[in-house]
Amino acid sequence: MRKGVIISCIISCCFAYSWLLESCKKTDAGASSSSNSPVSFEIPPGFPKTHYDFIANPLTTQGIELGRKLFYDGRLSKDGNFPCSSCHQQFDAFATYAHDLSHGFNNSFTNRNAPALFNLAWQTNFQWDGGVNNIEVQPLAPITAPNEMAETVDHIIEKLKADATYRQLFKNVYGDDNITSQRMLKALSQFTLSLVSADSKYDRVKQGKASFTGQEQTGYKIFQAKCSTCHTEPLFTDLSYHNTGLSVNPFLNDYGRMKITGKSADSLKFKVPSLRNVAITSPYMHDGRFWFLSQAIDHYRSNVEQSATLDPLLKQGITLSDDDIQYLTAFLNTLTDSTFIKNPRFSQPQ
Repeated sequence: MRKGVIISCIISCCFAYSWLLESCKKTDAGASSSSNSPVSFEIPPGFPKTHYDFIANPLTTQGIELGRKLFYDGRLSKDGNFPCSSCHQQFDAFATYAHDLSHGFNNSFTNRNAPALFNLAWQTNFQWDGGVNNIEVQPLAPITAPNEMAETVDHIIEKLKADATYRQLFKNVYGDDNITSQRMLKALSQFTLSLVSADSKYDRVKQGKASFTGQEQTGYKIFQAKCSTCHTEPLFTDLSYHNTGLSVNPFLNDYGRMKITGKSADSLKFKVPSLRNVAITSPYMHDGRFWFLSQAIDHYRSNVEQSATLDPLLKQGITLSDDDIQYLTAFLNTLTDSTFIKNPRFSQPQ
């Protein structure tokens, strides 16, 4: 969900690799509704196996729908104005449009730029610093952060229990109308896990259904030579943490993963974001300091700040000509998944 004040405690948490659809089985006692049928999780062509345990929380039609309703419901925030969707907007690949830091409760701002939400089933750690390692508890960070949703779980459950519609929805999913924090969080994770982005032009080219233009093909070759070590295909991230030579934001004073691990070797290291949908998810970096993609690319060419934990691959920056940047940008534009950002299954319920 949305990133929040850094949670310093790491919360402990197999989905078989397959090119076919895999049906998920119900595990919650008493959950049996003819309208709540299992939903198959499809691994897109070329993608690796996922890291999420779908056996413990199998996807179902009603479970995903309940999670979608919760995702768009302002009652998960203290004043009703900040649902998860307020920082994760579908048209922006579930990032925040045109904001470096998102608005939160009581005219406050979040501590980091809201990351885009998609392909979460392949991740084992969440937030820019990896401070949460279970998607089912990730929502607790923004929900309880005083500068974000500023709510308590107990109060949310009270509000949901008072709503007859929610009581029926929980009954549809779990077999009875008992509304608990665990059930709420599982439903939210079902919806966010369903946010799979894998239908960009790049994907269609890989499947033999489309072709790159000359510029896009040249940009792809540049990407493979200059960027793919960290932004590994097909997820376009290696899901690791790197110091990419950004200066410390004096307003945020954020040193990234070091606050989670307590290790000086992790100073200024942040999670490598996926480049999928990168053309539509500005601004960029953990603090949203770059408003344009060209600025983010140029940083690696000429503005990398040296420090003890800087990624060794960036010691000399990345050599790119102006033409290289033009071609690279053309390729990165092919990673936009227009189907994903317009899919009505992910939109706000009517």
